[in-house]
Amino acid sequence: QVQLVESGGGLVQAGGSLTLSCAASGSTLSNYVMGWFRQAPGKEREFVAGVRWLDGYTYYKVSVKGRFTISRDNAKNTVPLQMTSLLPEDTAIYYCASVRGPVVFSTSKNYDFWGQGTQVTVSS
Repeated sequence: QVQLVESGGGLVQAGGSLTLSCAASGSTLSNYVMGWFRQAPGKEREFVAGVRWLDGYTYYKVSVKGRFTISRDNAKNTVPLQMTSLLPEDTAIYYCASVRGPVVFSTSKNYDFWGQGTQVTVSS
């Protein structure tokens, strides 16, 4: 069982930056895949970025590649998501998720554990 708690959401102007954090507890994460997903009003939840805990391999949604950076902090058991050059279309609730790997990163059904989400609002 893995518990996930997101933090760091807020309101930011277009072009600005924000860093989300996902604090994980309850299990050793060395064999886990960690993902960030988002859901905008009226839209389905979509994959944003993922990281394989064991070796740090990362994978991104095409539209955020080069703007967002996912990583993992072994000492703190956290998964930061650094977001830069934010656009109004990045507005959504952002969720952290985890699953014991290996899995296809981008499929939300593959993930077993989810956080409660944190709101990100980008104003134009």
